Amino acid sequence: MNFQKIDDQVIVRNEGFEETAEKLKPVLHETAVSPKALVKVKADEAVIHGWKTEFIAPISALSQNDYGKNDSFILDFGDHYVGYLSFDVRPVGSPPDAPLKLRLTIGEMPVEMAEPFTDYDGWLSSSWLQEETVYVDVLPGAITLPRRYSFRYVKLEVLATSPKYRVAFENVECRAVTSANQIGVATLHEDQLLQSLDEISIKTLADCMQDIFEDGPKRDRRLWLGDLRLQALANYETFQTNDLVKRCLYLFAAVPDKGGRVAANVFVAPQLIADDTYLFDYSLFFLSTLRDYYAATNDLETLKELWPTAYRQLELALERLDENDILRDSPDWWSFIDWQDGLNKQAPSQGVLIYVMKQAIELSSILQTEQTEYLKLRLKEIMAATKEHLWDEEKQFFVSGQDRQVSWASQIWMVLAGVLPQQENRQLLNRLFQENPDIGIATPYMYHHLVESLLHAGDKDRAILEMKAYWGGMIKDGADTFWELYNPHDKKFSPYGSYLINSYCHAWSCTPTYLIRKYNL
Repeated sequence: MNFQKIDDQVIVRNEGFEETAEKLKPVLHETAVSPKALVKVKADEAVIHGWKTEFIAPISALSQNDYGKNDSFILDFGDHYVGYLSFDVRPVGSPPDAPLKLRLTIGEMPVEMAEPFTDYDGWLSSSWLQEETVYVDVLPGAITLPRRYSFRYVKLEVLATSPKYRVAFENVECRAVTSANQIGVATLHEDQLLQSLDEISIKTLADCMQDIFEDGPKRDRRLWLGDLRLQALANYETFQTNDLVKRCLYLFAAVPDKGGRVAANVFVAPQLIADDTYLFDYSLFFLSTLRDYYAATNDLETLKELWPTAYRQLELALERLDENDILRDSPDWWSFIDWQDGLNKQAPSQGVLIYVMKQAIELSSILQTEQTEYLKLRLKEIMAATKEHLWDEEKQFFVSGQDRQVSWASQIWMVLAGVLPQQENRQLLNRLFQENPDIGIATPYMYHHLVESLLHAGDKDRAILEMKAYWGGMIKDGADTFWELYNPHDKKFSPYGSYLINSYCHAWSCTPTYLIRKYNL
């Protein structure tokens, strides 16, 4: 996997936009939570990753036990939390004549308690793996870990004491944090699985809502545009913390490059920094997210102020069209779409462009700008070109790239873009399920778009069926919050080389609550 790096990146900072974003920084709500039980991990090939937890004792038993060198225990908090860990430790036996050395391993899934992080061999930095080595010089001691963690399980290992003393632990606590304005959004579904999908989606969204909409509180803990778009949609149907969406839009708009492009993601500490990663689809989704924000809030002032930034993303995208009004497919561009191996991005990105152009026309009409008629004309031309050059009459599918690849992503985005009439879209998706091309779907991000494309095509029953099967599969496999990656046919899948580094609470997976509520499922 290659990282995108730009040595000559030039950022044009808009201090006014940055100040607006800073004023919208939310207050984090804190809740003290305690572990529920002591557990152990046990190998079981029948469960995901091959590991499960088993109950040992209630948490009240912890303070009654003492531990020496090479002893360990695992705490189960009973649910997923994002926050700061603290605990008290006291000596047992003779006065402590040497420091206490501890290792803490913090994880979202049982496998993180079972497989040593030293075995990790992925291409993302191992520093994302959640662990701490702690020295306690004076006992008894009150320990507060400075880093924020995303977890359900915590393993404590006593690496060293001395032969003279042992230690006992008590008052273990997590100060859980979120900017969601309430944790319990009312839900009531007669269908119990839909109820569970809704509740876990909301929990996922809340744990990703910090001072920005994070993509994942374990990793990467930053603001990505593709994730933001889906988080914002889920937020409008649940917490309605709309100022956080506004803040995130202004953060992106504050640091475009010299050509006006918004970055695919930004960092907010130690200051606002635009990453040197730019993605064709993500840049366009700035406009899409602005459109959805306006639809939810009627905030005309923000729409007016951010429209030039949004429109610039569309201008840049249109520059990539060739003489046939088809996106040039070459090695020098980046478009995300999905993590699916071998996926050609041309046709699905063409679908994203059309999808966003329609939203641009909507916003341009509201603002009564001079671009409206131009956009309408270009949309008509691009729609016609798409049907002429990317529709394969013999295959009855949209094709992508020089090899005329047929993928799920291409069909899904063409349906969402409305390139064909609704009835033809429904027939297209029916063929997609029947023929099941090899270039499939790798992430909940793309599964969201599959479900929404089915709803756009009028196939509500299949949309519900697919949503239940996919996200319901995660629940059966133990999800407390929904995951970044889930392949029901390869449950150890990771694009990063190891499932240990995968995020098991991830923003782009939170959308069942949006789909259920928006479409009255």
